[in-house]
Amino acid sequence: MRERGDRPHQRPVGEGFGEPLNPRPHMTRALDLVFMGTPDFAAAILAGLVAAGHRLRAVYTQPPRPAGRGHRLQSSPVQLLAERLGLPVRSPTSLRDEAAQAEFAAIGADAAVVAAYGLILPPPILAAPRLGCLNVHASLLPRWRGAAPIQRAILAGDRETGVTIMQMEAGLDTGPILLQQPVPILTETNAGELTETLAELGVRLMLEALDGVAAGTLMARPQPEEGVTYAPKIRREEARLDWREPADALERRVRAFAPTPGAWFSGGGERIRVLRAAVEAQAPNVPAGTVIDDRLGIACGSGVFHPLRLQRPGRAALDADAFLRGFPIPAGTLLPCPATS
Repeated sequence: MRERGDRPHQRPVGEGFGEPLNPRPHMTRALDLVFMGTPDFAAAILAGLVAAGHRLRAVYTQPPRPAGRGHRLQSSPVQLLAERLGLPVRSPTSLRDEAAQAEFAAIGADAAVVAAYGLILPPPILAAPRLGCLNVHASLLPRWRGAAPIQRAILAGDRETGVTIMQMEAGLDTGPILLQQPVPILTETNAGELTETLAELGVRLMLEALDGVAAGTLMARPQPEEGVTYAPKIRREEARLDWREPADALERRVRAFAPTPGAWFSGGGERIRVLRAAVEAQAPNVPAGTVIDDRLGIACGSGVFHPLRLQRPGRAALDADAFLRGFPIPAGTLLPCPATS
């Protein structure tokens, strides 16, 4: 049985992502920058730019969104960090109107650094900074253009991903490449861990790219025409485990959605999250979703899926043995599969 999942790592996602990430001790010169980003990954890039001594003239991020059970408005990780650092924050819902574009141009930035911002940048925005808009993207472009490259790489079983720094243009992640570096995806790596690794690399590459572009020593190269894939935004329903799929695919789903939104299945009338799992290649000839033993081995389309760490709604996460003592799911139980459309 192969065990994979939420192994401990040095700094969990959401904890310490606003801390400086060992930026290089020197640079060509400090630049006047606009930063545009929203999630934890982007907050790490912003922290690195500030720690390196660049002057952040404005921070653009998505507006606060309702979140949690109470649906209270919650500011993005980038906004929280920017406010803590005393940086001016702007949260337009669109950059398509002339007033927003004029406000952006009036900043007079040398460059804009963009990381998982979430809004399309129209041509007047792209053209406003003297050195253009530089994007840090969490994949080896042209593979996984789009909103969810980290999760899509894990779901696909990719053995490596990486970071690309590109000069932005009007297309979706189609701009020419300034810098690129690969990172292996280990069999136990989850999305939270990979996000942290790529964010730290992204800081280093972005600082190097800013130096090179400002000095005129770094030239962009076009993306290859072959190997293009897309990484659409994660849909909530994708987090549900479907026992008709192969066990290996379900284990990757657990890692792709850890720590959030969390892969889950329905059992005993509850939505149960799976935070770590293992797989076995051989499965008995029983319907998919059948619990086959007292360790919560679950027959799949092929192979057996073993949840190793689980969490009920509103409860603490537990290892499988402790979970089953308080919430038995006996052998022979048939767990439901999602309805097919």
